[in-house]
Amino acid sequence: MSDMTTASTGEASFAELFDKGPKAIKEGEVAKGIVLSIDEDFVQVDIGFKSEGLVPAWEFMEDDGSMMIKVGDQVDVLVEDSEDEEGRIVLSKEKAERLKIWDEISNAYEGDEAVEGTIIARVKGGLSVDIGVKAFLPGSQVDLRPVRNLETLIGTKSSFKIIKFNKRRGNIVLSRRALLETERRKLREDTLSTLSAGQIVDGVIKNLTDYGAFIDLGGIDGLLHITDMSWGRINHPSELFHVGDEIKVKVLKFDPESERVSLGLKQIQPDPWVDAGMRYPIGKRLQGRVVSLTDYGAFIELEPGIEGLVHVSEMSWTKRVKHPSKVVSVNDTVEAVVLDVDERERKISLGMKQIEENPWTLIEEKYPVGSNVTGQVRNITNFGIFVGLEEGIDGLVHVSDISWTEQIKHPSEKFEKGDDVSAVVLKIDKENEKFSLGIKQLEPNPWDGIQSKYPIGSEITGPATNVTDFGVFVKLDEGIEGLVYSSELAAERIEKPAEHFEAGQEITALVVKVDPAEQKISLSIRAVTDKAERAALKELAAQQSASQATTLGDLLKEKLAQKASEGSEEE
Repeated sequence: MSDMTTASTGEASFAELFDKGPKAIKEGEVAKGIVLSIDEDFVQVDIGFKSEGLVPAWEFMEDDGSMMIKVGDQVDVLVEDSEDEEGRIVLSKEKAERLKIWDEISNAYEGDEAVEGTIIARVKGGLSVDIGVKAFLPGSQVDLRPVRNLETLIGTKSSFKIIKFNKRRGNIVLSRRALLETERRKLREDTLSTLSAGQIVDGVIKNLTDYGAFIDLGGIDGLLHITDMSWGRINHPSELFHVGDEIKVKVLKFDPESERVSLGLKQIQPDPWVDAGMRYPIGKRLQGRVVSLTDYGAFIELEPGIEGLVHVSEMSWTKRVKHPSKVVSVNDTVEAVVLDVDERERKISLGMKQIEENPWTLIEEKYPVGSNVTGQVRNITNFGIFVGLEEGIDGLVHVSDISWTEQIKHPSEKFEKGDDVSAVVLKIDKENEKFSLGIKQLEPNPWDGIQSKYPIGSEITGPATNVTDFGVFVKLDEGIEGLVYSSELAAERIEKPAEHFEAGQEITALVVKVDPAEQKISLSIRAVTDKAERAALKELAAQQSASQATTLGDLLKEKLAQKASEGSEEE
């Protein structure tokens, strides 16, 4: 809006202004006049009428009370009343200016021109703007995007387009958005005509999302994806940018038809993975910052854009690390050793445990196979117990190595966590970091001399310990049992042993088979009966044989005697 202050004409004469004599001036019209005199209450102005007009002096005062005009100045005034009671014309400089402003606003509206104004207040539905008169700026017309806090705009100056104008009702509606859209369309056309892939362009961060940032390139937005912001790890674009930041980006892709633009920032910078293998040779010790944790390991930033992974298995020689958070935290500075580098896959494998000597390399010297050790039960599983020998060194006693003779279904039957146990070192596997122990090996294996103690064919007597569908178990010694299968319980097979035998019943049987490797002894009750029968038969046969031998001798003796008698008679 142009400056609305009154222009001074200096020494302009009445003849120059009113060379045609008195004019017919109507109420409500704006007329030009010359200041004739100034006093405390009124300013006398000649507008070429038959009498002078009066304007209240305060309408020409500055804020400090000084007058902004002097005698002889030309001014615009509005004729409010052709004559008052004293025959003088009533004039208004303020109303003349206001009327002039309305005319200028009307011309701007009809000519589709912008007007300047200052936002002065927050009102219902939008803002109030001073463009010489008060006008309404709806909230939806403030900017291209919704503005959450309109109060922040109070006191700002801007250009506006008049979208509604009604002078009679004094209604003016403005739009700042319409001008911005027009400006944006022009910028868009200019940008689209010059944009191409590979360009380095300037932009302004317009919006941030979880997956990237939208960059205003000048009437058109491009997407800078989070993966193209940096060679390093970024969890959210807000770590690098704020809305309104100015940046340089590279155009990666541009589709003129869809007007989609893909941008990159890291592509302007050198790729840190080039020659990474030379900068990080295998075996090199280095320091880095923990930037991320996963279930399987920790990512260590070695430099911007270069990260290495320390797998949980590479964090400790002795501890079983279930999650990396048990060892390190994000932002920790750690020391590690380079284990492997793959520039093509952009991967570096690191190890933290390699900073220290592997205790398993000394384990054989400290705990040789066959030596006796003592430790506490640290863990119990269904397949055995883990015995802690020192920090991070556990030995496994398999359930089969707990006892020579007992049938142990679960180790918890005999042990609890914290129990002190002694064992023998059975095997050490340094590569797989496994330590095998045995408890039963502390004592001789009772099955080693079992064949000499219970030879096949020997007769045993002992209590029945268990009666099953397939036979009867008989206790032979402490921890040693023999089994009489159902087929060996009697001469004829017994289908239901429980109907004929019970636990505790004394059983006499013969040893028919001994297997030390399988720790099994087979017994037979039927064989006892068979043995007795065979013995009786053998005795009977012997008796019969002896009887037959005596009868034959007698016959021979008798025969010999007879021959001797006959011989004597012949003589």
